[in-house]
Amino acid sequence: MLSFAEVKTMTLPVHHRPGRSPERPFPAAAWSDPLTVEFDELFERMNRLLESTGGLPSPAGTWSPSADVYEKDDAYVVEAELPGITREDINVEFSERELRVIGEYKEREREGVLRRSTRRTGHFEYRAVLPTDVKADGITASLTDGVLTVTAPKAEATKPQHIEITEG
Repeated sequence: MLSFAEVKTMTLPVHHRPGRSPERPFPAAAWSDPLTVEFDELFERMNRLLESTGGLPSPAGTWSPSADVYEKDDAYVVEAELPGITREDINVEFSERELRVIGEYKEREREGVLRRSTRRTGHFEYRAVLPTDVKADGITASLTDGVLTVTAPKAEATKPQHIEITEG
């Protein structure tokens, strides 16, 4: 039996239902609220736990790779783990505020009898709803050492600006 600490730190693949984004859109202010972030993380971990025990069915073999989304001063960055996949098997799309990474892990041909496999194969999809507008034409993606990095630059209006204080 797993302890609470072990369950809390488990990293499991995320599944979602087609047509639904696994992340809910929310205002940019929510990112700065620690309680909101903690509830989102708790919600995600509970979903992963339920999915690992068979509580939520996987839709037609579609699954979601592990990924991190973080914010820099000038951009949002998504790093998704996709070891062993080629860039030809990945498609990155951006529409409105939603970033989608879709693709397919193709099962390798092997000699002999496969006795056990814990690797995921088949179609995958990862969605991230970004909290503010980004420059869609400036989004870049690169695949290095099995990590897909998508960088979405912030629109000029959302970048922090220094305002000089004068004597008045």
